[in-house]
This record gives sequence, structure tokens and C-alpha cells, in this order.
Amino acid sequence: MDVVLLSRLQFAAATMFHFLFVPLTLGLAVMVAVMETKYVRSNEEIYLRMTKFWGKLFLINFALGVVTGITLEFQFGTNWSRYSAYVGDIFGSLLAIEATMAFFLESTLLGVWIFGWKKLSKKVHATIMWLVALAGNLSALWIIIANGWMQHPVGYTIRNGRAELDDFMAVVTNKFAILQLFHTIGAAFILSAFVVMGISAYHLLKKNRTDFFTRSFRIGLAFGVVATLFVAIEGDMHGVHVTETQPIKLAAMEAHWETTRQAPIHLFAIPDEQNGKNKVEIGSIPGLLSFLGYHDFNAEVRGLNSFPKEQRPPVLITFLAFRGMVGLGTYFVLIMIIAWIRRNRLLESPWLLKAMVFSIPLPYIAIELGWVLAEVGRQPWIVYGLMRTSDAVSPIVGPQVLTTLIGFILLYGLLGAVGFYLIYQHAVKGPKGEVN
Repeated sequence: MDVVLLSRLQFAAATMFHFLFVPLTLGLAVMVAVMETKYVRSNEEIYLRMTKFWGKLFLINFALGVVTGITLEFQFGTNWSRYSAYVGDIFGSLLAIEATMAFFLESTLLGVWIFGWKKLSKKVHATIMWLVALAGNLSALWIIIANGWMQHPVGYTIRNGRAELDDFMAVVTNKFAILQLFHTIGAAFILSAFVVMGISAYHLLKKNRTDFFTRSFRIGLAFGVVATLFVAIEGDMHGVHVTETQPIKLAAMEAHWETTRQAPIHLFAIPDEQNGKNKVEIGSIPGLLSFLGYHDFNAEVRGLNSFPKEQRPPVLITFLAFRGMVGLGTYFVLIMIIAWIRRNRLLESPWLLKAMVFSIPLPYIAIELGWVLAEVGRQPWIVYGLMRTSDAVSPIVGPQVLTTLIGFILLYGLLGAVGFYLIYQHAVKGPKGEVN
């Protein structure tokens, strides 16, 4: 049994399941804060009910995110101990800051928000929710900085056979991490917008509490329009930086084998990784890859064949993940524009409402594909250019990892079933009381 592959599968399973809940907490916390602020400013009861209804959905996701995230940090000791020994001076400090500064702050403030409804003034209570949202996104900041350092290591020196922190500010201001953070937060806002709009659309189709869910839909729509356009622009900036720092990932994203000027993009291809070419290429657009990577249609783009085979990531997975993410991102922009045009005629647009209901899972898929692209496209490095994944695994045997992998899948499957059942029940039931 391949210990490296099993350990990667275990970490991937835990991380991808954990990230089914994290993005919604990041975006929904801000939306709930906006709703409560509207209640404070207008004193309209409907916004209070909106705050409590969507706030409960936030709390369910937050609880599941905490439970599923705890195991991840332990895996750095159980499955990736050589990695921890080699870069723990850098990576460990970032995780420690995330836990002590951001996560504990968010948890404490959330407790105050939950139990402070009748003990705090309306303004103070709304302020607490804004602080919860800020702390949650600060938590994401430190996690992304840690991952960004793995993607583009800076601010370190090799001393005594290990990487040691040399320049903390260089790590914190790592351009790769900053762009990755904006992309992740933007995607979280898109997901949150689609969840709010999709659930609202479900109730609007049933003519259930139309005023409540029309206002909810429009709040989600405002967030969604801004977030989709932001991610589209930021994604272009991120792609240019990936070209600079990880040119082999860019080549794998586009199944681009030969170094050439006016490099094309293929709408679809079937890579032949053994022979270093594509078996099938459909819909080639000359020069577009050069433009996306360098903003120059005549720029030279290195092909995969210019890199040693042992340094290439799995091309097919990387190519398909990128295609899926970009394709869904394009759909998000289009459906948001349509929804914005029809925002004042929602009840007259059942086709749009149905589309929004069926679109709820799509941002989840897009985000997971984004992480597959980021992590698989970095292989064979666990820290790009510094440490190989095969050198980072713990000295354990395959059956041990296989047993825990099966255990994770069973346990997380149970948690997922319970969690999504609670989310579904709360979403379908709708808010308490009459709000029309």
C-alpha cells in the first residue's frame, strides 16, 4: 500500500469535507451582520426575523466546520510528521496565530451574540455580529497565508537541516497568499449568495412569506453580483501570478505541452501524459493562453515537455479541475446578471427561481475544484520547489493509514448526513411567525 497516496487521500477527504461548511460561514456571517444592521437602522421586525433565520443556518454550518476542522491539524503530526519537522517553525506559527487570535476570538464573540439578545442593546448586539464576521475572515486569512507559503515559499532560511522563519513580514505579505485569500473569500461570498438566493427562490416558488424571501433574495443578489465580478477580475490577476511563480501548473491547467509563442487555449482536450501530447484537442483559440498568462498574445509560454517528467503534476486532473471551475464561474456571472435584471419581477420569473434552486450545489463544486487545482497542480511538491510530498509523510505503514481513512469517511459521512439534514430542515421550514 502506498503510504503517500493514502495519506494524501485522507487529508484530501478531511479537507474537502471541512470546506463544505467553511465558505458559507465566511459569507453568511457578513450577510447576517448586514441584516441585523438593517434591523437596527429601520427597526423593522422583518429584518430581525431575517437575522435569526439566516443566523441559525450560519450557526449550524459553524458547528460542523469546527468539528470537521479539528482533525486536520492533528494530521500534520500523525501523517505528515517529516513535513512538520522540516517547516514547522514557519507553518506551525501561522496555525498557532489562527487558533489563538482568530478562532478563539470568533468563538467567544459568537457565544456573546447567541446569548446576548436580551442582555445587550441592539447596536451593541449588531456590532458583535460584525466582529464575528471579521474574526471568521481573519481565521481564513492565517490559514490561506499558511497555504500560500506552501505554494510560494518566502521569508525563510535553511538552517540545521530545516526551514526556519527568517522574515515574518515577507510571509504575511506574500503576494501569492494575498491573491489566494481574495479568491477564496470572494468564492465564499458567491457560495453564500447562491445559498441565500436558492433557499429564498424555493419559498418564492411556493408563494411562502414572499416579502421576507424577496428581501433576502435581493440581499444575496447584491452580494453575489459584486462577488462574481470581483472573483472574475481577481482570477485574472491570480492567473498571471501563477504564471510567474508556478509555470508548470499553468501548462498543466491548459494541457500545454510544447513551448511556443501565441500559445493557444483548448476548450477541451484529452492529455496523453505518457507521450507528452494531447490525444484530442477541441476548440483551440490561438494566442489566448499567452494573453491570459502574460497579457500579451505573442508571449512565449513554456510547455510541459520543457520540464522533467518527475516534476509534472497530474495533467488530466489539473486540466479538468480548471475547466470545471472556470466554466461554473462563467455561469455564475451570467445568472447573476440575469437575476439582477429580473430582481423586481421575481414572482413573475419562475424559470429563474427554479434555476437558482438547482444552482445551490454549483458553488460548492466550483470551490472544491479550485482546491483540487491548487493542490494537485502543485504536485509533486508539498512546499513548491522546497520539499517533495513523498519526503513529507510520516514513517507509518499503509494499513494504519487505510484504517484511519476508512474511519474518516464513515465518521464524516455520518456527520455530513446529520448536518445537511439539519440545514435542509431549517431551510425548508422557513422562519417562525408571520412575516408577510
